[in-house]
Amino acid sequence: MKLIILFVLLIPNRLSNGFVIKNVTNIYEYVTLTTYTATTNETDSTPLITASGFKLDSLNPAKHRIIAVSRDLKSKWKFGTRVKILNAGIYNGVYQVLDVMNKRFKSRIDILINPNDQHTKLENIKILKL
Repeated sequence: MKLIILFVLLIPNRLSNGFVIKNVTNIYEYVTLTTYTATTNETDSTPLITASGFKLDSLNPAKHRIIAVSRDLKSKWKFGTRVKILNAGIYNGVYQVLDVMNKRFKSRIDILINPNDQHTKLENIKILKL
C-alpha cells in the first residue's frame, strides 16, 4: 500500500517579489524489514559479493549500509538507488540498494548486518526513494 504525502513549498520569486507555490510529492512504501549477514548460509556461494557485483568489506560488511530488496521492489528501485528508512529504530537512515532477495519474498527489504549482530524482523516500515 502506498501513502502519498503532498508538501507545498513557498519559494521566493525574485522577479515578482512574491512567492511561487511548488508541489513536491514523496511516495513512501510500507515494507517488512529483515536483516541478513554475508554468509553462505544466508546468501550464495560468494557471500562477499552482492548481486550487483559490489565487493563487501569482510571485517565490517554493515559499514556499507546496503539493503537487498524483494524482486517486486527491484523493478522500482534499481541497483544503486538510495533509499531512506523511517520508523525502524536503529535501522533508520539512508541505505543503497545493491542486492536482491530470493524470489519467495514480497514487499520486503533485507539490511546487511555484521555476523555478530542480532537478527531483526520489523513490520510496516516506511521507506522512501531518494
